[in-house]
Amino acid sequence: MEIILKKEVENLGYAHEIVKVKHGYARNYLIPKGLAILATPSAKKEVAEIIRQKAHKQAKLINDAETLAKALESATVRIAVKANEEGKIFGSVTNATVAEALLEQYKYEVDRKIILVPDNHIKNLGEYEVKVKLFKDIAPALKVVITAEVEKTEKNTDSADNADSF
Repeated sequence: MEIILKKEVENLGYAHEIVKVKHGYARNYLIPKGLAILATPSAKKEVAEIIRQKAHKQAKLINDAETLAKALESATVRIAVKANEEGKIFGSVTNATVAEALLEQYKYEVDRKIILVPDNHIKNLGEYEVKVKLFKDIAPALKVVITAEVEKTEKNTDSADNADSF
């Protein structure tokens, strides 16, 4: 018996796939559970149209992902954070921090969940390579430079006041 799977079924197939199974398996398990429908000629036409539309949408997504990947590979994100003299950061730089910096510096809105930071966070100053998983096989490397924030010290403000007193 031919059926069309509505959802992925382990050891059988993926959604919108036409498969042959035994009558009892289809009528007693797959169809009542809503995992499949009978493969009638009209249902096959519907599935063919759904597959065609998915392929068109996926082609557009791949094209957009490749365009963004090229832009991200040439980009360098600079993040200034508070750190001590040894280069240890107070707190850490996470995927959310990188996503905010990308939006602020380059106007690229990237979901933080697809940014893969080494060890899930960065704790030291330096230069890092962060992966951005845009699509199945499209994961460009983004260069992230972590620098220490420049703070105004009291010496600089005191010396400016002394210069005015002369």
